[in-house]
Amino acid sequence: MSPTVLEPKDESHPNEKHEKADILHSEVFTNSDLMNDAFDGENREHEMGVWEAARKHPWACFWAFIMCFTIIMEAFDMFLNGNFVAQKAFQARYGVLVDASTNTYAIPTKWQSALFQSGQCGAFVGVFLAGPITNHIGYRWTTILGLVLMNATIFISFFADSLTALTIGQAFEGVPWGIFIANSPAYASEVVPLPLRSACTATLQMSWSVGQIIVAGVTYATNKRDDQWAWRLPLALQWIFPTPLLILIFLAPESPWWLIRRGRKEEALRSLERLGEKPENAPQALAMIERTVKIEEQIGGRPKLLDLVKGTDLRRTLITCLMYASQNFAGNLIANQATFFFEQAGITPDRAFQLNLVNSCLQFIANACSWFLSSWFGRRTIYLYGTAVNITLLIILGIVASIPQDNSTNLAQASLAILISFVFAGAMGPISYTIISETSSVRLRALSTGVGRAAYYVAEIPMIYLASRMLNTTGWNMAGKCGYVWGGTAAFCWVVAYFGLPELKNRSYRESDILFNRRISARKFKSTVIDVKDNE
Repeated sequence: MSPTVLEPKDESHPNEKHEKADILHSEVFTNSDLMNDAFDGENREHEMGVWEAARKHPWACFWAFIMCFTIIMEAFDMFLNGNFVAQKAFQARYGVLVDASTNTYAIPTKWQSALFQSGQCGAFVGVFLAGPITNHIGYRWTTILGLVLMNATIFISFFADSLTALTIGQAFEGVPWGIFIANSPAYASEVVPLPLRSACTATLQMSWSVGQIIVAGVTYATNKRDDQWAWRLPLALQWIFPTPLLILIFLAPESPWWLIRRGRKEEALRSLERLGEKPENAPQALAMIERTVKIEEQIGGRPKLLDLVKGTDLRRTLITCLMYASQNFAGNLIANQATFFFEQAGITPDRAFQLNLVNSCLQFIANACSWFLSSWFGRRTIYLYGTAVNITLLIILGIVASIPQDNSTNLAQASLAILISFVFAGAMGPISYTIISETSSVRLRALSTGVGRAAYYVAEIPMIYLASRMLNTTGWNMAGKCGYVWGGTAAFCWVVAYFGLPELKNRSYRESDILFNRRISARKFKSTVIDVKDNE
C-alpha cells in the first residue's frame, strides 16, 4: 500500500488544555522529508543487531533496567509471605497447634491465603490507577508517586502485631506494586530500540528472581531466631529499595513515545538523545515515532479505557490478559511457595530454606539465559516449547508424589519443583513480559498493561487459595500431587497460545498495528510482509 495521506481527526476542544495536548500536530504524512526520515529510522532499527544496539544505547538499557527494578519490591514481599508461613517463630506466634507431641504449629489455610492475596488485591487497585495517571503525568512521575506511597505503607506491615494488621498492611503495599508492574514493561519497551525490547523487558522476571534471592538469604539467616525479629527484620529491609530508586527515576528521561503523544516534540528529541541516539540520527527516530503515533491517532484518537474492548484492540487486550493470567497456571505458584512446598514434600525445614536459596539463584541464571533465547528464537516459539516442557515435568511430579514415599521420592519432588521453576524463569516468565509490552498499541499501552496485570491478579487470587489448600496440612495435603492440577491448567494455556499468540519478534510498533488492523491470523504473523511505506 502507498503511504496515503490520512486526514487527522479533530479531537481538540476549546478551553480543554490537557485534552488538546494529546493531539499530535505533525506534518509527518504530508512532508516527504519527514516520511523519508521515518523510513530511515525504522530501517536502521531493523538492521541493528542486539550487541550493536546495546553498545550504542547503554543508557537506554540502564534506564529500562532501573524502571524494571521497581518490581523487586513486589517480588520481595510476595516471597516473604511464602517464607513466613514456613518459619517456626512466625508459626508459633500466629499459628495453631497441629501436633502437641512435637509442639508443631501451622498458619491456618485461610490466613495463608489472606496474606498472599491481600497484596494482590491492593495491586489490583494500583494497576487500574496506573493507566489514567500515567497518561496524564507520564511514566516517571507516576512511578515516583508509587515509590513515595511504598515508603509510607511499609510502616503498617512492620508495626503489625496480628495477622489482621499484617494482611491490611500488605493490601496497602499492593497499591504501589500495581503501579510498578503496569508501568515497567511499557516504559522499558518504549525507551530501547527494537532489538533490545525482549532482553530489557525480560529484566522484569530477573527482578523477581533478585527479590526472591534476597528473601531466601534473609529468611534463611533469620529462620533459627525464636523472637519477633525473625519476621520483622525482613519486613524492615523493604525500606532499602524505594528511596534510591526514587532518586534514580527522578533523573531518568521520560519515554519519547509518551512525550510525542502529548505533543512535546522538543522534549522527545532531548529524551532520545539522552537514551543514546546520536544528534544526527535522533530526528529520524523522532519521525518514526511521530509516524506510528499519528497512524494510531487516526484510528482511535485520545486513549480511553473503553477502547481496549473495541475493534482490533479487543484482540490485543485479550492476548495481553491471557499472557499475564497464564503465569499462574504453569507451575509458577510452586516457585512462589517453594520453601513451604519443600517442607510438605518431606524435606527438613533447614534444608528447605537452603533449597529455596538454590532455587532462587538458579532462577536468576535462567533469566540471564532468556536474553540469549529471545535473541535466537521467536516469542511464540519460546512460550509454546517452554510450556510444553513444564507440562511434562508437572505430570512427572504428580507421578513421583503418587508412589510410596521415601527420602529418594522427597528429593525427586524437590528437584522437579526446582526444575519447573527454572524452565518458567527462563522461558514463559520473561517472554510473557516481552509479549505483553509488544502486543498493545502505543496509544493504549499504559492502559493495556494495567488491565492485563489486573487479569493476572483476577487469576492469581483464587489460584493462591487453591495452591495453599493443596499444600497445607490443614487442607488437602497433596504435596507434589498438585503437579497433576498445574499440568492440566498449563495444557489449557498451551492450546490457547497455539491458536491465539502471534509472533512479534523483529516487528516495529507500526508493523504490529498494521498486522492487527488487517486481522492477520496469529500463525501467519511471522510470514506476512509489511512494506516500510505502508501506513495501513
